[in-house]
Amino acid sequence: MMTLKDVWMTLSGVIFFAVSFNVMPTTTLAASCCGGGSGAGLLLPKLKDNMVGITIDYEKYDGFWDNEGLWRADPAGSSLSQTRFNMGYAKRITPNWQASIGLPYVRNDNEYSQNTFKNKGLGDSTISLWYEAFDEITCTFLVETWEDLKPAMYFGATLNLPTGISPYDDVQNNFDITGRGFYRLDMQALFDKTVYPWNASIAFNYGTHLQRSINREYGAYVEPYTKKLGDRKSISISAGYTVFLKEQDTLTFTAAYSDMREDKSTIAGLEDSTSGMKRRGFAFTTVWASADKSDVYKLTFSHAPQYNDWGQNFPTTQILSMGVTHAYD
Repeated sequence: MMTLKDVWMTLSGVIFFAVSFNVMPTTTLAASCCGGGSGAGLLLPKLKDNMVGITIDYEKYDGFWDNEGLWRADPAGSSLSQTRFNMGYAKRITPNWQASIGLPYVRNDNEYSQNTFKNKGLGDSTISLWYEAFDEITCTFLVETWEDLKPAMYFGATLNLPTGISPYDDVQNNFDITGRGFYRLDMQALFDKTVYPWNASIAFNYGTHLQRSINREYGAYVEPYTKKLGDRKSISISAGYTVFLKEQDTLTFTAAYSDMREDKSTIAGLEDSTSGMKRRGFAFTTVWASADKSDVYKLTFSHAPQYNDWGQNFPTTQILSMGVTHAYD
């Protein structure tokens, strides 16, 4: 049976691993080539040159999966939450290439085992480059030839920058952190198809962390050693339905399933058996888009079921996200 100390150490580690998954703006959400589509990442509509976006996330923690994948409840009286204010900008470089940046501001508000922890600061930021493997808009109302079934295909790379507060900075515990402290390079692919009123997408992501040297942990200097977080793999599948409103504005409802896994870390070249993580969950999104797709508003609810083996070293959470993007020439 786990003691309170065991639970504390497990949960604080879980929050450390989870921060990097949750504080960054998601870049591989479904994003229709038409600009409204099934989701709302910072991917420019085909006919626009610039985009700015703001998203506010409120995440409520409710239990966690331990290293064995067993779900465990938080101690009675605990209240754990995180609020993120995500800002982003995307720029079209050529007709088929676009780049974007994302910067989150994070606020932690936690009560655990009769202790209160509050902290705020920058999260880990991102720089992305995307290639659109199509020249014309692929959204269609009718399927008359095989060519009409061709999806919009995006291929990208994202560099995650350790601009957040990590355990290797001057912090007291994992409740104070807003980032992981490592660079990570993600390779991404997104396939999106809309045959009105239906749309569907599938996104893949493979990320590898760069090894770094560490000489400080939670404010205390230690004997230097090297550490490398495990490679990360994820897949997301979504399907949605679009309703046309007056003046050709659209309202799209989307359901998505995601599966993320990260390999075990290595310390001085040796595998850390207490590391590694996974998370499976669902998301439901409502998107309103203007007729010219220049303005998009979205509301997303994300849920992680509290079942054994649906996660590992990760919290079970509910996330409410509200966002707006504006695209312009």
